[in-house]
Parts: sequence; C-alpha cells; structure tokens
Amino acid sequence: MTYAFDPELAAALSMLPNLDTDDVVLARAQMSEMIRSFGEPDTTGVDVRDERVPGPDGAPDVLLRVYTPHVRQAPAALYDIHGGGFIVGDIETDHASNLEFARELGVVVVSVDYRLAPENPYPAGLEDCYAGLVWTAKNADALGIDPERVAIYGASAGGGLAAALALLARDRGGPAIAFQYLGIPELDDRLETPSMRAFVDTPIWNRPKAEHSWDAYLGGTGRRGGADVPVHAAPARATDLSGLPPAYVSAMQFDPLRDEDIAYAQALLATGIPVELHVFPGTFHGSGLMAHAAVTQRENAEALAVLRRALGIA
Repeated sequence: MTYAFDPELAAALSMLPNLDTDDVVLARAQMSEMIRSFGEPDTTGVDVRDERVPGPDGAPDVLLRVYTPHVRQAPAALYDIHGGGFIVGDIETDHASNLEFARELGVVVVSVDYRLAPENPYPAGLEDCYAGLVWTAKNADALGIDPERVAIYGASAGGGLAAALALLARDRGGPAIAFQYLGIPELDDRLETPSMRAFVDTPIWNRPKAEHSWDAYLGGTGRRGGADVPVHAAPARATDLSGLPPAYVSAMQFDPLRDEDIAYAQALLATGIPVELHVFPGTFHGSGLMAHAAVTQRENAEALAVLRRALGIA
C-alpha cells in the first residue's frame, strides 16, 4: 500500500528499525541496539539514581529510575512508562527523553521498568506501574514533590499502560494523578477500527505486530477480542471514564492505532474530561524517531508545552 508520508519522513524510511515481534528475544536485542546507537545522552544538570521498590503482592521488586534536575521549576513530578508493544523495552528506553524532560521542565521524573510479556502477561506490567506510582506518592516529601501534582506519561504501549493506570488508580482510590499524557497509545485489543484493518504494512507498527503484541500481553492466542478482556488491560473497552484526570492524546495519520486513539479522546470528552487531541499529518507510529523532521520537532515542542501547562510550570 502507498502512503502519503511527510516528505522528510519518507526520505529516511530506510534508516528505521524493523523489530521482529515474532522473535521476542531478537526484538529486545534489536531495541537495545537501537538505543545504544543513539550514543550516550547528555546528563548535564540532572542527578540520576536507581531505586528498587516493593513489587505488587510478593512479586519481585520494581526498578525505578529517578531524575532530579539541579534547577527545580515546580514541586511536581512526571511518571514515565516506556513503550515497546508490552514485549520489549526497559529502563534505558526513555532514558534520553527523561533527562530532557527533567532538564526542560525542571521537575522530578520517575521512570518504571515494568515486567514484560509474554513471560509476564497482564496484569504484571500494569501492577508494576501501579507499585511504582504508589512509591512515588508515598515518598513525595523525600522527592520534594507535591503528591497532587504528578502527571503520568507514556507512548505507544506505555500510553496504553498510562491510560490503564489512570483507571486503576481511580478504581482503587490510589494516588492522585493530575494529568495523563497518552502518546499514540495502544488501547484496544479488538483490532476492529478502520485504521487497524487498513494499515497492515506501515513502518515500525502495523496490524500483524499489534496482533502479536496483544496475544503476548493477554497471555496467548485466543483471548484477544474476547468478551472477558478487562478494561484495565484494554482501556478502550471502558464504558465509565468518569473521575479520570485531564488528558492529552496524540495520534499519527498512518498509524493502525490512530482510530482507537481518536475514539478514546472522544470518549473522555463525552464524559466531560478536558482533553487535547492532536493528529499529526503524514506521520506513522514511531516516526518520532526521526528527530530531524520538522513534524517531530513540533511534536516534541508541543509535549513540553502541554506538560508545562498541566504541571503548573510558569
């Protein structure tokens, strides 16, 4: 299929990775190699430390990485959940971007290294994310943050986990979440939207990869699309979105996730929740890896502007 990609993105398509989601071990190695290829990130102005915190209900401890900027602009925090289709990625995935968020926003950033599928299917990863959020709230004084000013941030599967985390925290009466930033979130296991049906060969992410992702996350073939998939696994299934925090949702024009992202933003709006939705033209899932492109730079600048406003940063 031919796609009208943004010219800057189209010119660099051959440079993009093609993760083999059929082979999880290989895909993880490919992801790690891609991160290493970007080189060592700039740590100027940010102190970084790792913390191991209690896991959920006797599960292994959860690894968190805490970024504390030398110059603080607000007693707020950003809680980061990395992407990777629920099956790849680790604490290094968002390391460079978290350093930039800490530096540019002047707030503490906490990143969670949750367990991955298929070895640890739902709800393992989400429960790790919740455990990390609970630790962040409980340690607000030590972190120098206001527990009422914590925004959650995730992209791709991380965006789906962030949406699920907002639902879970609401349903459990858990830590306060001031804002949810849902970047190109993976939300719907049913895979029935027009964009999901159409985009079977798009770069980075497409329908076949989405099928592998959901099968792994839900514990094997046969569950995806079934009537028993809970809303905390696939937030697009939620019918009660009341009481959730304000949100920003981004979507890419040629992303199979596009329509489920738009639908989730509309559902939040219909509930009366303040939502900002931005569909970036000529883009695809993961096109943000092309940092040189003007559309990527616009997306990144917007993320900072949205988070500044959400966290009350002057």
